[in-house]
Amino acid sequence: MARVLLTGAAGFLGSHLCDRLLAERHQLTGIDNLSTGSLENLSHLESHPDFRFVTHDVRDPIDLGTFDIVMNFACPASPPTYQLDPVGTARTCFQGTLNSLEVARRDGARFMQASTSEVYGDPTVHPQPETYRGTVNPIGPRACYDEGKRVGETLCFDYHRQYGLEMKVIRIFNTYGPRMNPDDGRVVSNFVVQALLGHDITIFGEGEQTRSFCFVDDLVDGIMRMLNSQSGFTGPVNLGNPEEFTIRELAEIVIEMTGSQSRIVYRPLPTDDPRQRRPTIDMAQQELKWSPSVRLREGLSRTIEYFDNVLSRRSAA
Repeated sequence: MARVLLTGAAGFLGSHLCDRLLAERHQLTGIDNLSTGSLENLSHLESHPDFRFVTHDVRDPIDLGTFDIVMNFACPASPPTYQLDPVGTARTCFQGTLNSLEVARRDGARFMQASTSEVYGDPTVHPQPETYRGTVNPIGPRACYDEGKRVGETLCFDYHRQYGLEMKVIRIFNTYGPRMNPDDGRVVSNFVVQALLGHDITIFGEGEQTRSFCFVDDLVDGIMRMLNSQSGFTGPVNLGNPEEFTIRELAEIVIEMTGSQSRIVYRPLPTDDPRQRRPTIDMAQQELKWSPSVRLREGLSRTIEYFDNVLSRRSAA
């Protein structure tokens, strides 16, 4: 049993990590400023004896006890939400990571940083290996997140070199599943909600850009394998599903699976939107013995069921 601090605990991914950490009998303190997270994601843990939730912003110093493991997962993750307050997003990526690293350095704790495939920008190498340094526009509207996550990785490796901190960096590719915010603007949640409501399915660009979609249960398994990997293994490691789909293909699958009458409509492609995104996961397979097992249709079925229940509750309310 370890004492774990998890930032971003009330978010989509953070709440699933809470479940897994508690299932493995850790003592867990979760923090979140609830800017994009929701206490509803944690309501089933309210009386859990090994769980404590604290409303706290990682941009402020963290003094909540002593920890064996610090996991930094705090940051808005969808372009519409992180672009609402780009300065705040950049501060979360830098100051939030710095404050979390300071807790780990103070306590001699193991540290994990949730980075992202966005560090590769609009890639000129496909698929993307961890050795690819990326093509990011440092002055574009997505830079608050893309460059913010890149500097977060820099801080982790500098703390490792300068202070000997035991740390691990994961690069998360598009993830989906239950507890996604139906209004956060990510492509899977957008398409599923629009289809269930019978609204037009909005595709930006011509729909030929590609993404690789990893179901949340697979991702959490990869995260835990990385967390428990040998101490000298720092990463960064890609965690994602190497199956690649065009955005149009995803829209067509969602319409089919929901039985929706929605039409597909097209809007201009946002600035710096990546044209291709697919991970190489050779390192995760070799070092972590990890690869995803949930196929897209299986994961979408569970996600559609979740959003159908959410929309039904909203309608009833």
